[in-house]
Amino acid sequence: MRLVLTWLINAIALLAIPYLMHSVEVTSLGAALVAALVLGLVNTLIRPVLLLLTLPVTLVSLGLFIFIINGFMFWLVAQWVDGFHVDSFLSAIGGALLYSVISWALTTLILKNSDG
Repeated sequence: MRLVLTWLINAIALLAIPYLMHSVEVTSLGAALVAALVLGLVNTLIRPVLLLLTLPVTLVSLGLFIFIINGFMFWLVAQWVDGFHVDSFLSAIGGALLYSVISWALTTLILKNSDG
C-alpha cells in the first residue's frame, strides 16, 4: 500500500511542476502516472549504473554532477513517455530538482501523518 501511495505522490508532484516551470508539460493525470512509474524504474535500474560510471567526475565536482545525472534521467523519461514533455536539458535539471523537492515534501507530509 505504501508503494502505491508513493507512486501517487510522485505523480502529483509531476502534475505540480508545470505550474512552477512553463518549460515542463504534463498533459494529463494518466501521463503523470506513467511518467512517475517510468521515472521510478529508471531511477532504480539505470541511475545506479550511471552514478558508478561517473563517480570520478562526481567526486571532482563535490557531488554537483549528480544534478546533471538527475536531469538526464528526467529528460530521458520525457523522451519516452507521451504526454510528458521537457523543452531543454537545462529545464530537465530544474524540473528534476523541483520534482525531488515537491515529492520529498509531499511524502513527508502525507506518509508521516499516515504512520502516526
